[in-house]
Amino acid sequence: MTELETFAVELSHEAARVALPFFRGEFAQEDKGSPGAFDPVTEADRAAEAAIRRMIAARYPEHGVIGEEYGQDRPDADHVWILDPIDGTRAFIAGLPLWTTLIALRHEAAPMIGAVGQPYLGEVFLGGPSGARLLKGGGETPLKTRACPDLSQALIATTDPEIFLGADRAAWDRLRAAARLARLGCDAYAYAMVAAGRIDLVAESELKVWDWSALKPLVEAAGGRFTDWRGDAPNGADGRVLAVGDARLTAQARPLLGGA
Repeated sequence: MTELETFAVELSHEAARVALPFFRGEFAQEDKGSPGAFDPVTEADRAAEAAIRRMIAARYPEHGVIGEEYGQDRPDADHVWILDPIDGTRAFIAGLPLWTTLIALRHEAAPMIGAVGQPYLGEVFLGGPSGARLLKGGGETPLKTRACPDLSQALIATTDPEIFLGADRAAWDRLRAAARLARLGCDAYAYAMVAAGRIDLVAESELKVWDWSALKPLVEAAGGRFTDWRGDAPNGADGRVLAVGDARLTAQARPLLGGA
């Protein structure tokens, strides 16, 4: 691994050290959503991001940081860390081991390293210049997406169809009808399974930059493709993303998503 990839893994381990003692325990939480839209945040989210930020400031003080809980610090720097300390907070508060810590490093506006950690399972999925791998139990396993030339044979995923708004929900319904099987409720862990060759496609909308930045380098380093619903590189203005293990699925999925 490169020096920066190794540091991303160190950050993931630090986030795990801080957040894991809260899991399935007692912790403070609040709803930061608008009326009628439950958007929880816990003291584990905030404590984990604060710990990551301290490590970045100590090691690379010239780097910028964008985090879900504490905002932006030098977002125009050449290197910017993008943090989601607990992606899948709903799963976290429900005691389900499908939440993850997302850590990305952006260089010259493009994510180049992504670490997806699941502390309860002791896993870190890493994608970057040196390739894609699963780090677990002191060992490393290379990651590679699987071949799936036809959408009718694909296992697809999204976190919750109820999150899709307006035409986006109809687009998901078309995609679901064309696929073989769909799984729900996995949050960012579904993208790790794309990289591991277990899931073929993930489509989501309403994502923020900290929700997807770590996922793009991971999926692409494993051989997949990560775009918005138009097939372009995702950006902060459009929260729709499409991750596929086999690039041939992009062309099949886009017409079904095109009405959104």
